[in-house]
Amino acid sequence: MGKLFGTDGIRGVANETLTCDLAYRVGQAAAISLSKKGGRKPSVVIGKDTRISSDMLEAALIAGLTACGCDVVRLGVIPTPGVAYLTVNTHADAGIVISASHNPFEHNGIKMFSAEGFKLSDALEEEIESLILQTEPLPVKTHAALGQVVDGRLLVDRYLDHLASTVAPLPRMRVLIDCANGAASATAQKLFSRFDLNFDILNDMPDGININDQCGSTHLKQLSERVREGDYALGIAFDGDADRCLAVDENGAEIDGDQIMAICADVLTRQGKLHGGFVATVMSNIGLHKYCAERGLKLLCASVGDRNVLEMMQREGMALGGEQSGHIIFLEHMTTGDGQLAALQLLSILAQSGKKASELASAVTHYPQVLINVRVGGNDEKKAIMESAALREETQKAEAMLGGNGRVLVRASGTEPLIRVMVEAGSEQTARETAELLAHAVETTKKRWYINLYLFTIDNPAGFAYNDVHRRTPSCVPVLHRASCFCDASLVRSLLCVVMKRSQQDDTATPANAA
Repeated sequence: MGKLFGTDGIRGVANETLTCDLAYRVGQAAAISLSKKGGRKPSVVIGKDTRISSDMLEAALIAGLTACGCDVVRLGVIPTPGVAYLTVNTHADAGIVISASHNPFEHNGIKMFSAEGFKLSDALEEEIESLILQTEPLPVKTHAALGQVVDGRLLVDRYLDHLASTVAPLPRMRVLIDCANGAASATAQKLFSRFDLNFDILNDMPDGININDQCGSTHLKQLSERVREGDYALGIAFDGDADRCLAVDENGAEIDGDQIMAICADVLTRQGKLHGGFVATVMSNIGLHKYCAERGLKLLCASVGDRNVLEMMQREGMALGGEQSGHIIFLEHMTTGDGQLAALQLLSILAQSGKKASELASAVTHYPQVLINVRVGGNDEKKAIMESAALREETQKAEAMLGGNGRVLVRASGTEPLIRVMVEAGSEQTARETAELLAHAVETTKKRWYINLYLFTIDNPAGFAYNDVHRRTPSCVPVLHRASCFCDASLVRSLLCVVMKRSQQDDTATPANAA
């Protein structure tokens, strides 16, 4: 993974780490890279979500693209998969989405699609990143070679028409839809009005700062309560850019991505479209693995991220894949995860089955799963923690304790400054106790890393400011007696007090078990 691109594009806090200067530079680099095809001006379609910073970053991106001779089609607010679809549909050279998906409003991101509607290859990301990180100014065009901008908002209907065409007419079911105050706010009403559904919509009044705020696929409580109170057959929840879909049944119980995939896999198998199995991720519940084993279905597990899922699907020739979080890819219809598409497929299956949503979901026994997010610093800190021998040993101990009736996964987030600790077990209590032990091990490793950083700074008094050291893993692991060569014992003790105080403050500000 590069310095800028993570598992899902470039992410950061708007105007802190993801600035207009950076967005402008990204636009320039993308235009220069696309211009290598030659023969004509390249064209890019751009969409965005509803964050307060999306307009600002869009303007900077467009300035960079057009300054370097790339034409731009502005789609306005649109789900991420809509950009992927329209990139192909309009024969554009690339698509760009301004969104941080499920993250809080202060975050934003830039992710790109190829002309074929897929996430960019590692090689192309590296090429673009190298241009962005050049110290010298990038060359710009002048006169007639500049790019132009056109309004493409009417094109969004093409995307919605495509989604609607993937299912037969739907009967009059009572459905509640949560748009997360995100991109689906601009499309859900139009899409679901194409069917004879009796539907209501929640959280479709974005104000720039309420995206994903206690709503959508990351916060199902409101949807669950309303479904139970309103006698709905199904509740559907999207995330900020509507590439995820989760659901709740008629009783308000969650139907996660694993269960949605299992429901769809059963139907696709009977239709002869599954091609032997499907792809999930290492985060998928052990219950999904047991479901597939009982039915003789091949289940492959990719690393977290719909990009990794897609790559494995293509490599293995599979039509279905996804994540527990709700990224579901139906490769027959779309090149990326699409929340609205997944919702339509689920509604169609529910209508045809004659069953309740709870009955369909119950096919997968859901083992209690506890996820604890431990907040850390940057990528260097993540790497140091994940490579820790002590953490590896604690993880192995936990796995041995669970035996074959559960599993453990400790991984670094590809999109946020987090170490994720996930434990599944036969009981909620066992899963939670085991997860808390491992989260404590991560915290202990983090504190040791901070101590090493401070000691490294003392050990190198002439060379490094704290901020410099904090951004990279030290090449050596100094110990107290080495630090004493440069300072007396009282200073070392004071240093350690500062470190521990800082760690305690971090713990108070962001508890280890924060969602």
